[in-house]
Amino acid sequence: MTTLKYTPIEEIEGIRNELRAGFASEKMKPVAYRKYQLQKLMYMVKDNMNKFEETLKSDLGRPNLESRFMELIPSITEALVQYKNVDKWSKPTKPPFNFNFFAMKPLIRKEPKGTILIIAPFNYPVWLLLSPLAGALAAGNTVLLKPSESTPATSALLEEVVGKYLDKDVVRVVNGAVPETTKLLELQWDHTICTNNFGFLLITAGGPKVAKIVATAAAKHLTPVTLELGGKSPVIVDSSCDLKTTAKRLLWGKTVNAGQTCVAPDYVLVPRDFQDTLINALKEVYEEFYPDASLRASAPEAYSRIVTPQATNRIAGLLENTQGTVVIGGEVDKANKYIAPTIVKDVKPGDSLMSEEIFGPILPIVPVDNIEEAIKFVNERDHPLALYVFSQDNQVKTKVFDKTQSGAAIANEVVIHTGADGLPFGGVGPSGYGMHTGIYSFEMFTHLRSSLDSPSWVDAVIKFRYPPYTKAKTDATMRLMGSLPARPTGPPVAGQKWWGKWFIVAFAVALAGGLTQKWKRLH
Repeated sequence: MTTLKYTPIEEIEGIRNELRAGFASEKMKPVAYRKYQLQKLMYMVKDNMNKFEETLKSDLGRPNLESRFMELIPSITEALVQYKNVDKWSKPTKPPFNFNFFAMKPLIRKEPKGTILIIAPFNYPVWLLLSPLAGALAAGNTVLLKPSESTPATSALLEEVVGKYLDKDVVRVVNGAVPETTKLLELQWDHTICTNNFGFLLITAGGPKVAKIVATAAAKHLTPVTLELGGKSPVIVDSSCDLKTTAKRLLWGKTVNAGQTCVAPDYVLVPRDFQDTLINALKEVYEEFYPDASLRASAPEAYSRIVTPQATNRIAGLLENTQGTVVIGGEVDKANKYIAPTIVKDVKPGDSLMSEEIFGPILPIVPVDNIEEAIKFVNERDHPLALYVFSQDNQVKTKVFDKTQSGAAIANEVVIHTGADGLPFGGVGPSGYGMHTGIYSFEMFTHLRSSLDSPSWVDAVIKFRYPPYTKAKTDATMRLMGSLPARPTGPPVAGQKWWGKWFIVAFAVALAGGLTQKWKRLH
């Protein structure tokens, strides 16, 4: 295992100050220079893709295909999205026209926040560091990166290549564990984004516990924070689903990166009389995915490993204490940080597998009587980072989405929505707050600065604002209000259709048109 050289604690504040000086130099204000940094970021990953694949294999036992598909190529494409759009996104915008203020030339300036702190977890140590970095650079900020100490080979490589490709006064890396992270959190930043799932500080701590530490530290400086915290993302499977596709996507989403994905399916809610049908389909897919169990257990080209012995022991403990029935997998090799893809059926709400986010390749199946009970089950727990439903019935999908809350609501797919261009990635409540990727990353690191340029003649219109105050001036303020809709006579009638009044209007217009044509023919 690679020995990671930690950044000396006494140097950390100086590194932050160098980045502050880099921001103050205004070198990142021109969009052209931001794009130059984004270009170098893209090629930093592309040129070193094989090296990253090797470090990710060393740290996570991860197959190269998973590293490319789930992390390395998405890091490049995220930088590319920022590069292609930063010219447009960074331009000042005008608010909607308002008669009272148009003469004052209202404008919204897009300005960088300053110096940003990005703290990444171990599970996707490249993408969850470099994706927000791309947004921060596009917005014109300087950035300090804190990779995970649990992925030492990848974190060491990140420090090496960032130093070679990106400006030293624009982007820096600090490596370390609890003391180094604590020092970082003691300092003032202009925005902090932290993604964590059993990540830094305490390997056994869940996202919310660590998030409170980060948020509390940031509050001392009034630093805005974005938190992405994971949690138990449920899957509701309806009997109308495309069974084969459902089984393939469920098993893939649960086993990619050995289940160490913040939006991995955490547990499945399925109608009681459909549970065995789903399990039989999962067994067929399991044999297709892993026809040679010995290869899966021995070769990193086939299946990832758990990140640390501590994490392996935690997940194994959840499995050992389950009261459900293991129907697929179940093998554990703690010495090699290996846990087989595992399906457990007849899991009850109070089971060990339901006590915390699993963050491993174990999929509990919880039977319920119907979709309504599944929705109730979800709503009785913390809002998840993602909620999945597999169904071919649009009414079922709509019901699940309308009656629940989650960071994302996904039908007939898992995991890959985090990379869908144009969609925000973020949680709600205990699964996090704030959102990023694409334009949402750019906006997260951008200060929307209001601006007016009011000419002198405007005082002729709103001269009543100046003392001395009189009744005539007070009455004059009512002109600013504009016309209000009709006073409500009561709450809207349930089931009232919006199109009713428009039908009447359309009918009236058509009738008027017909009468006009008739009048023309007569005259």
